[in-house]
Amino acid sequence: MTHLNTDLNLRIHLRQCIQKVATGPEYSKDLNYDDAYWAMRHIASGEADPIQIAVYFIGLRMKRETDDEYRGTLQALIDTANIQTAAVEEVLDISDPYDGYARGVPASSFLPAIMASLGVPSVIHGLEQVGPKYGATHYKILQAAGVDVNLSAKAATAQLNNIGWTYIDQSQFAPRLHDLIPIRQRMIKRQVLTTVETLLAPIRGQVKTHCLGGYVHKNYPPIYTSLAKQAGFASGMFVRGVEGGVIPSLQQAGKLFYYEGQAAEQQRDLNPAELGIEAAVRAVPLPENLPPAPLLGDEIATTVDSNALARVAAEQGLAALKGERGLMYDSLVYVGAIALTHLQRYTSLVEAADAVRASLDSGKALASFQAAR
Repeated sequence: MTHLNTDLNLRIHLRQCIQKVATGPEYSKDLNYDDAYWAMRHIASGEADPIQIAVYFIGLRMKRETDDEYRGTLQALIDTANIQTAAVEEVLDISDPYDGYARGVPASSFLPAIMASLGVPSVIHGLEQVGPKYGATHYKILQAAGVDVNLSAKAATAQLNNIGWTYIDQSQFAPRLHDLIPIRQRMIKRQVLTTVETLLAPIRGQVKTHCLGGYVHKNYPPIYTSLAKQAGFASGMFVRGVEGGVIPSLQQAGKLFYYEGQAAEQQRDLNPAELGIEAAVRAVPLPENLPPAPLLGDEIATTVDSNALARVAAEQGLAALKGERGLMYDSLVYVGAIALTHLQRYTSLVEAADAVRASLDSGKALASFQAAR
């Protein structure tokens, strides 16, 4: 990798990258890995011009990012982040979208506690709010449920060591990336950061770290597989999830893409009915009485108040942890079974689903969650 070790060189390099990617549909050029890496290193330094940052990201978006550009950007963010290693051999990293949920009541905030109750140390991460969706985030949901969401990177790692799960905020493990939120909000459109920021693996296992992620668009599983391998994940599983999250539709069959080590990506079919899950809707529906969002007039952003939605998710999530049956409970059973089977804790999805139900019904999952309150 070529070293651009002065601020002047980095500034010139970003200008050159902009000239390549933002020249129009006929003349824009792709960046190589090193170009993308050093452009992101300059942006992450806090010294880049905000307008140039926005032009660069929009230029990449308009011409469509390549594998080299994705991987170079991701590696630059990893190299400038405060990555921790837990005192456990393996960690499950739950990589949900950072802009949250807006079309249903999210359940995955409660997955780490369930996984920990079944012997799988787990971490979930995110931030308080970011566009383009401005939805209910894990930060808001867990905070509403009484969890400290502002732990330092070291304190979050200590919590994972002690109780088996934790939440860690982007502001704590990647503060320079977090500082870009105001620019990202003014840009409106998604950028490369939306794709890569969930894959930094802020707390890793001593031997292996596994990625559980979601996607919407059919062309994304190979992108996420490449990025997860770049980030150092020993294995990855990517679900075609509701709103791009880690929980598949409860209503219809779906797909799971996965890999182990450096092996090629594989896929398997998913069917909630095989686990005894039958629903008339894809996910936990929004209550009808939620107040409207303060940000209106944007078809991408949530139309309901994300703080109110977070409180509803916290209430329903805690009820599911107490064994209350319903769509929230089924959502956690489904995704928990997928993760446990992939990690080879159980040989079948049905067996894994029964284990998750037993943890929820017995109070083990609730006790695991309450240990963080």
